[in-house]
Amino acid sequence: MADAFAADAARSLGLGPPRRLRIGMNALYECGDVVLRVGRPSAAGSEAIALAWRMLELGVPVPAPAVDEVVEGGGLVATCWRRVVTVPDPVDWQAVGRLVRRVHALASDELPAGYPVPSPVTFPWWDFDAIRDDVADDLDQLALAGLDAAIELHRDWIVLADTETVVCHGDVHPGNVLMTADGPVLLDWDLLCVANPAWDHAMLLTLADRWGGDPEVYPAFAEGYGRSYADDGPGIAFAAMRNVAATLMRVRAARVDPAARDEAERRLRFWRGEADAPQWRAQ
Repeated sequence: MADAFAADAARSLGLGPPRRLRIGMNALYECGDVVLRVGRPSAAGSEAIALAWRMLELGVPVPAPAVDEVVEGGGLVATCWRRVVTVPDPVDWQAVGRLVRRVHALASDELPAGYPVPSPVTFPWWDFDAIRDDVADDLDQLALAGLDAAIELHRDWIVLADTETVVCHGDVHPGNVLMTADGPVLLDWDLLCVANPAWDHAMLLTLADRWGGDPEVYPAFAEGYGRSYADDGPGIAFAAMRNVAATLMRVRAARVDPAARDEAERRLRFWRGEADAPQWRAQ
């Protein structure tokens, strides 16, 4: 469906035939020197473009729109972006930390008026009781007990998320950062929200332990940001619950996607408490 829509959108925008780069929450296509992004975003396509222009005005490096025109249809939205020219150097995670700190210093009224900036407690995939009940029959008792224990231990995440709130990117991880000659560029602002600052530290806190990432990433990020949340209550809670959400959503996806089944099982081994539980993969 995304491929067909991308082809129609590319013709409408006067672009060349799209070549798929990757499909995740959104599908990305190469069309010559621009990138076509197709998905079901949390904000209207026009608002996403307005946000990008505003971030660039504020000195926050993000991909720049190639055109301001948006193509919509069948619940999908296509937007067109200038290709980010990367360099082979490792990502400068201290610079990413400084960049996220800059985002946290923004006031909500500095953002485009139409762009949604919710509390993350409204995100449906963080309704743990509902999703847990939905997938309970797909889980063995040991895995379910491990997940339930984490959910109960960190139930206060809902209160913590709405304390000391700042503007958050909402999804800071290596897949959303590109390194350029001018420094890192932060991608994918679909989960922009207002939350406790630790929200933007959460995934990186378990990057090495759970996701097989470089153990030097979070210390460098924290140094650039100006503080660490590794031993902080909100950081610990958000990191744990992010991993719960990642597991429950992969279990749900496994119902219809055979490729998701192996990864769901990898993640469940951790919640069963297996000593040799493997690290997780992003997909």
